[in-house]
Amino acid sequence: MKPLWTSAEAAAATGGAVGSDWTASGVSIDTRTLAPGDLFVALKAARDGHEFVAQALEKGAAAALVSHVPEGLEGSNKLLLVGDVLAALEDLGRAARARSAAKIIGVTGSAGKTSTKEMLRVMLAAQGFCHAAEASYNNHWGVPLTLARMPLEAEFAVIEIGMNHPGEIAPLAKMAAPHVVMITTVAAAHMAAFENIEGIAAEKAAIMDGLTEGGVAIWNGDIGTASILAAKAAQCAGRGLTFGTTSEDYRLVSTRLKDNMTIAEAEAFGEALVFKVGAAGQHFAMNGLGAIAVCEAVGLDRAVAAADLARWEPPAGRGRREILALDEVEDDHIELIDDAFNANPASLVASLQVLADIARPEGRSRKIAIIGDMLELGVSEFDEHARVARLPSIAALDLVHCVGPLMLHAWEALPTEQQGDWFETADELAAKVRGYLRAGDIVLVKGSKGIGVSRVVSAIRLAMRPKTERRGIE
Repeated sequence: MKPLWTSAEAAAATGGAVGSDWTASGVSIDTRTLAPGDLFVALKAARDGHEFVAQALEKGAAAALVSHVPEGLEGSNKLLLVGDVLAALEDLGRAARARSAAKIIGVTGSAGKTSTKEMLRVMLAAQGFCHAAEASYNNHWGVPLTLARMPLEAEFAVIEIGMNHPGEIAPLAKMAAPHVVMITTVAAAHMAAFENIEGIAAEKAAIMDGLTEGGVAIWNGDIGTASILAAKAAQCAGRGLTFGTTSEDYRLVSTRLKDNMTIAEAEAFGEALVFKVGAAGQHFAMNGLGAIAVCEAVGLDRAVAAADLARWEPPAGRGRREILALDEVEDDHIELIDDAFNANPASLVASLQVLADIARPEGRSRKIAIIGDMLELGVSEFDEHARVARLPSIAALDLVHCVGPLMLHAWEALPTEQQGDWFETADELAAKVRGYLRAGDIVLVKGSKGIGVSRVVSAIRLAMRPKTERRGIE
């Protein structure tokens, strides 16, 4: 494999100055995960990356991308000196995109972006060399970093693009210049920064601004704002395709759960299509159908892509299901559904529905939801949380424990027989969670990243021991 960057190429891309010849095999922004041969990018975040340049070079970095010479490194010839580090990273990303012959796919949506990116990674890699970020790198530094890491040999690349505020997606989409874009859904996420759901739809649709000439736009046709996406596609895309239960392109006919798999029956342009997704939930099957559409749009075989989709497993914190033993007794265990990475109203509805739909072994299992605040919902946050108690899936649950000041509104509205306990912080619940569990329980943990319910998941795992791994919600 060719070097990712030579000093001359990196200098030309960024307009920077180098003191020696070097080659980089990767690009890193974190000394904790830096590999020998990486180009270290000294970004400013919680701390200034320039403070870690010496450490990066000691760990074997090929060079460091800096805006000034760090103290103690005045004589180093392993520096790429630029005016602004983030702008230079963006330049590297654009240069990597410009030299690449890969088919580029952009993915956005209010929920399911990362899971869909990972589905596509599995499906595309089975038919060619696919590049995608190892984590949810979808922001102003994550997108250029993903592009800058793209190998010359890549045949496909999946770029996840997210947002928190208006105007974020279009510049990133133009940087990525995708051949195909997919919008998983539009829902009430980050409502604090938008006046209404139509504003979120317009921002998601802005991913089409980056499409190459004749590019394909694919979106969920079932959502209420689909017309906004369709109008944008008419302006920007060479072709628009939809997926969903009402779509005439890729139509989801039915789904059923079996052994933590979702088996879907669908139609692609009227032709029957059956596929499996390695996780439980109609929303996974829906995004899987969209991913099949993407694969076909970049020229891959539909049947092969559908078959390979079954090999996908959800990332950690996004619906992974596992069995944890309470003690040494063979049948003394619980099932944990770790969906604690993030939450918004749409993803919470989907996750609770999965819990509700799981069959109870021998009819004796309790179904327990541990749900934390959904953040960044703006003026509708109280209503959105109170509405949780009225979801149809709640009726199928035995207990609901709530975490956070916003989820108090849901807890107060729950029927008394389903009302577990409310805690202001995740740490309070984490300290007591072992006492809430008994053999046979099926437990879902979900909440926005900022509320920290992942610590409840950690506490459950620490109190028990893994028995078997299962696949499994967002």
